[in-house]
Amino acid sequence: MKLENEYLREEVKIAHGFGEIVGQSRELRKVLDQVGLVGPADTSVLICGESGVGKELVARAIYECSSRRDRPLITVNCASVPRELFESEFFGHTKGAFTGAIRDRLGRFELADGGTLFLDEVGEIPLELQGKLLRVLQEGTFERLGDERTRTVDVRIIAASNLDLKQEIEAGRFRHDLYYRLTVFPIEVAPVRERLEDLPVLAAHLLERICSRLGVAQPKLLRRHIEVLQRYEWPGNVRELQNLLERAVITAQSGNLEFDLKEGGSEREKAVSAEKIFAESSEQIANRF
Repeated sequence: MKLENEYLREEVKIAHGFGEIVGQSRELRKVLDQVGLVGPADTSVLICGESGVGKELVARAIYECSSRRDRPLITVNCASVPRELFESEFFGHTKGAFTGAIRDRLGRFELADGGTLFLDEVGEIPLELQGKLLRVLQEGTFERLGDERTRTVDVRIIAASNLDLKQEIEAGRFRHDLYYRLTVFPIEVAPVRERLEDLPVLAAHLLERICSRLGVAQPKLLRRHIEVLQRYEWPGNVRELQNLLERAVITAQSGNLEFDLKEGGSEREKAVSAEKIFAESSEQIANRF
């Protein structure tokens, strides 16, 4: 057990090449290779993947690899912006532009000038605003709401979506020209169920963070725990894993973790087994001495 925990701690260190992105699966390594390529390129990036896979972490890794890393990284969660406030949120407004506009306000594009703007859940932007967004991406110009003055910005765009934007285009909810403007360099982040070999180091990393934040002793993460985690489907991906671990830490009795999960079925049998992973792990450890 002690050897297993030491292995996990060591592998977390090895897998930490891009900050909070943890793992060594082929799928994740492909993503990190793409981050390394596109980070310095100053081009638009579209990150796709299911909710909870860590698209925002990939966006931050791209930013950290870019020449703009000393300039602002401004984030907009497009799914949380009220429909009537999108234009003001993006481009700002002047005093009196609408009821409640009691002062001039900078939009996210001005705040990100010279830096990077991350548009999370970009597929949620209303269709009627997408043309204005396309204009500022193409020309670097815009007007604040209620102002006739044209302003210029220099912003790199990183966007993310858990929607299939091609289907959104076919349904008439997303502009095809905006899609092609955003997707100069697409990156697909695989769900957790497709990279189960990342679970040992990912769970250990999250467990360490959770215990540090809660100010409690870190329980042992054992082989049987990993076996349970790798038999589950993870519809909520990394976010669901983090929530599960936090509940387990809070409810741990005598420092023992217990997971309340309904284990997956036949699909899980196709995945990499925990037995194989730990057999390989033991061989790696032996080779170090």
